[in-house]
Amino acid sequence: MHEKSAIIPSLNPEKTVKTISEFIKDMIENSKTDGLVVGLSGGLDSSTAAYISAESTDKDKILGLIMPSVTTEQEEVDDALLVAENLGIEKEVIQIDHLIEPFGELCAHSDSKYDNKLARANLKARIRMMILYYHANSMNRLVVGTGNKSELLVGYFTKYGDGGVDMLPLGDLYKTDVRQIASYLQIPGRIINKPPTAGLWSGQTDEEELGIKYQHLDEILYLMVDKNQKDHHVAEKLEISQEEILRIKNMMKSAEHKLNPLPLPKIR
Repeated sequence: MHEKSAIIPSLNPEKTVKTISEFIKDMIENSKTDGLVVGLSGGLDSSTAAYISAESTDKDKILGLIMPSVTTEQEEVDDALLVAENLGIEKEVIQIDHLIEPFGELCAHSDSKYDNKLARANLKARIRMMILYYHANSMNRLVVGTGNKSELLVGYFTKYGDGGVDMLPLGDLYKTDVRQIASYLQIPGRIINKPPTAGLWSGQTDEEELGIKYQHLDEILYLMVDKNQKDHHVAEKLEISQEEILRIKNMMKSAEHKLNPLPLPKIR
């Protein structure tokens, strides 16, 4: 079980779900599209996005795509299937390994001094994005993103991968907020409480890769971003080193390009 943060105020779950649902409804109406496509990973964020999507439009207008690779644990696939079955939405399982394999022969510039582990991981996310958009374009639907505020602020997503979406309904919710909303929506506890993972390589977990627990990360981000507190105040309040605060700030700085519009030269 995850402890509730004493730093971040609790949301009103009913009001929050209603606000996000209205946002999704408006997106569909304003874009004159016919429904939604959401990638189901079996994790907390994608499950919560799917559940709120089902609160926003008819269930027959939602397609859940499950896109496992060889590094995807069967538990994740099972949980993704469970979400689709609980919601009564259409689902498809599409293995992506055969789409990834050809890329290994494409880059003639591979060098032993470079680790292409990240390139392979990002490739998975980008292939999933293409599959989502192929279905969405074919069905005149929108792609629902599953990223949360914690991930967005520190850049823990793939540019033009899981960051390539039409909307981010969870984008103003910290990871700890998402857990609270998931509990309100009665998402299965095994999904809420398991360690978050992007499944980009075997044994990978988000918190190990980030080097910090989400609850602690969220508290730092909340005090820095929402409350605009100085570094030393954040360090004192949370009883952590200023070096850790600087590390998180550097992650945020490095991630700015993922959230900002593409740079271009001003001619006129």
